[in-house]
Amino acid sequence: MSQEEKTGPVKQKRTNFRWSLAIFAMMMTFMAYIDRINLAVTTPAIIQELHFTKVEIGTFQTVFFICYALFQIPSGTMTEFFGHRRIVPLALTWWSVFTSLTAFCSSFTSWIVVRAMFGIGESPIYPGLNGAIAKWFPRIERGKAVGLMLMGAKFGPALGIPAATLIMIEWGWRAVFIIFGAVGIVIAIGYYILIRNHPDESKYVNAAELKHIKDGQTGTEVGSKIMPPWKDLLRSKQVWAVGAQFAMADYIQYVFIAWLPVYLLEAHHFTLKAMGFAAALPELGFAFGAIACGVISDHLIKKKLTSFGSKSRAWFGGGGLFFCGVGLFLTAIADDKWVTVLGLTMSLMSLGFTMNAAWTSCTEMAGKFAGTVSGWMNFWGNLIGGAAPMITAWIATQYGWQAAIFATASTGIIGGICWIFVRPDKPLQYPSLETRKQKA
Repeated sequence: MSQEEKTGPVKQKRTNFRWSLAIFAMMMTFMAYIDRINLAVTTPAIIQELHFTKVEIGTFQTVFFICYALFQIPSGTMTEFFGHRRIVPLALTWWSVFTSLTAFCSSFTSWIVVRAMFGIGESPIYPGLNGAIAKWFPRIERGKAVGLMLMGAKFGPALGIPAATLIMIEWGWRAVFIIFGAVGIVIAIGYYILIRNHPDESKYVNAAELKHIKDGQTGTEVGSKIMPPWKDLLRSKQVWAVGAQFAMADYIQYVFIAWLPVYLLEAHHFTLKAMGFAAALPELGFAFGAIACGVISDHLIKKKLTSFGSKSRAWFGGGGLFFCGVGLFLTAIADDKWVTVLGLTMSLMSLGFTMNAAWTSCTEMAGKFAGTVSGWMNFWGNLIGGAAPMITAWIATQYGWQAAIFATASTGIIGGICWIFVRPDKPLQYPSLETRKQKA
C-alpha cells in the first residue's frame, strides 16, 4: 500500500502495531541491562577465581561506560542516517557476541578489551530506540512508549539478578554470560525482520494507525538526510542542561548497577540468595516510576490540564532526581537492612520518573534530531556516570559504604537543579538550517 493510500481518509479499525516497537524496545533494554548487571552478580565468584581486586572490577565497569559514552553522539547521528532498523539490531548482535566472549576471559587485559568492545556495541541502543519512538508514536503516547523502554532496563536487573544468581549457583559464573549472549542474538533477528524505519513502510500498519501517528507528531517528519546543526545545539541552554541532569542521574544509576549486590552483601550481610531477591526490589521500583511518569505526563498533555500539562515532564524530571537524592541520604543512615531496601526502592522509583522525563523530552524538544540529542544526553550521562563504579569503589574502600551512598545522594540534588533549564514544551530552533537552505 502506498503512503498516499495509507494516509487518506479511512473508517477502518486502527491497528496498534506501533506498540510492537515499544515491546521490542523493552526487550532490548532488558537484555542491555541484564548484560551489564551480570558482572555485578558474578563479581564475588570472579574475585575468588581470578583474584581481581574491587578497584580492578570497578575499572572493568568504568571501561565499559567510557567506551559506551564516547560512541553515543556518533551512534545517534548514525541511526538518523542509516536508520534504526539496521543499526539497532546490529548493535544488539555485536554486544551479545562480546557478552558471551566474557566467559572466556581470564587476564586483566582480556577483560579490558572485551568490556571496551561491549561498550561500543551497546552505544547505539538508546539513541536508536528513542529516535524510533519519535517516528513511530504521536506525542501523547511517547511517555508510555519510553516508559516501556525503561521498564525493560529495570526488569533486566530485577529478573536478571535472581536468574543470573541461580545460573551461577547451578553452572558457574561463565554460563551466565554465554546464555544471555545467545538470547540477545535471537531478539536482534526478530527486530530486523518485523520492524521498519518508518511506520508507513510497514505492512502491519494500516491507514488508520498511520493517520493517528502522523496527526500527533511535531517536527519528526521524514526528510533528506542532513548533518545535525551543531552550531544551534551547542548554543542552547536546554541542550547543555539536559546533558548535565543526565550526568547526575546516570551516576546514581550506575552505582546501583555496579555495586548494589556487593553493597547488600557487605554492608548489610545478606546471604547470596536473599541478596538476589532484595536487589531486585529497587529495580522494580524504578520500572514502576518510569511507566507511571509516562502514563501521567501523557495524560496531562493529552487533556491539556492547565499549563502544568505541557511542563509536566520537566517537573517530574527535576522532582524525581531531587527526591531520589533525599531518599538516598535517609537510606544511608538506616540501621535495619530491610528498611534500607525499602529506601533504595523508593529512591530508584523517583529516579524512574526522571529517566522517563529525560528521554521523552529529547523526542519533543529536538524534533528530527531526536537521535542526535538523545546521544548527546547519553554521552554526558555515561561520561560522568561511567566514573561512578571506580569512584564508589574507592570511597567505599577508604571511608565505608555509608560515605559512598552519601556521595551518590548529593548528585541527585545537583541534577534536580539542572532541570530548571530544561523546557521540553519549547522545541529547539535551528536557524542555521534555514541558512543552509538559502545558500543551496
